[in-house]
Amino acid sequence: MTQPKELVVLHPAPQSTERIFSPETLRRLHEEFEVLDLDGHPDAERQLDLALPRAFAVVGQPDLPAGRIERAVRLRALCNVEGNFFPNVDYAACADRGVRVLGCGPAYAQAVAEYSLGLALDLARSITREDRAFRAGTEGYTFAANSDSILLRGAEIGFIGFGNLGRALHELLVPFRAVVRVYDPWLPDSYLEEAGVTPASLDEVLEGSQVLFVLATITEESERLLSEARLRRLRPGTRLVLVSRAAVADFTALVELVREGRFVAALDVWPEEPVPAEHPARAVEGLVLSAHRAGGIPAAFEKIGEMVLDDLLQIRAGLPPVRMQVAARELVHRYRSRPVTTAAGARNP
Repeated sequence: MTQPKELVVLHPAPQSTERIFSPETLRRLHEEFEVLDLDGHPDAERQLDLALPRAFAVVGQPDLPAGRIERAVRLRALCNVEGNFFPNVDYAACADRGVRVLGCGPAYAQAVAEYSLGLALDLARSITREDRAFRAGTEGYTFAANSDSILLRGAEIGFIGFGNLGRALHELLVPFRAVVRVYDPWLPDSYLEEAGVTPASLDEVLEGSQVLFVLATITEESERLLSEARLRRLRPGTRLVLVSRAAVADFTALVELVREGRFVAALDVWPEEPVPAEHPARAVEGLVLSAHRAGGIPAAFEKIGEMVLDDLLQIRAGLPPVRMQVAARELVHRYRSRPVTTAAGARNP
């Protein structure tokens, strides 16, 4: 007699089933599991409540307080496909009941890393600045437009944060033979050294970097970590790349210091998204501006679906998940990231 399939509930908002599952991955998911797809369902929350007592896994980030978890007697996995661990889940109750809470952050790491490298190269060689000058008819030729350019090869590079994104970016920087110093208070020096980077204090990273990548997520400790006073400690002409969360920095001070000419910066994240039309950053010459688009590419979204399927098969087989990021009970209460709302009403990672 055929064993009944385990029930997987898809409740992926603000993502969509079509976005994160390729046709082939979705076919395999249906082949391996019973699938209830609530994407776009007008009564999704009620349907989720009805399905929870039978559900093996929920793919999405719905509210899961302790009472809801208690009713989910067969639940073994909550696969967050938004990209951040929010406080709408009782993580302790999940851990106590053996429910794995998994995040899709690693799916975006390669895309954001490649974009970050592109921004750094842009700042190093003033590509956007000189494109603007050319279009305005004020271009400079050869040395006239290169007097402040630098090489990434052999440069002194600083990272603030060395999680999924930091590790992916470091791999891309290896051919440049740069000196990479990392500040990450959550990681031991031995771990960083084995990864091929140099552990450093925050002051060492701020004062010693020609190129500074801000990669840290938002926590109690990292919110406004880059105060105006700390930003003033950057060496003149530093190239700063901010791709994690705007709240890591005093954003107003950052924009003003770039306007003053102390350093240049590339910004992909903002305190408010969509960015207001009158935001002063739009008029600052030393900024390369980007609308939170580093990670949200089709390849990254489809990787989420692949990771979800792989780890659900792992858990069903009595094995630990290997693709998604496990929500660490010691850390989830410290995260402070907010959903990012776009003009279209969707959220981006």
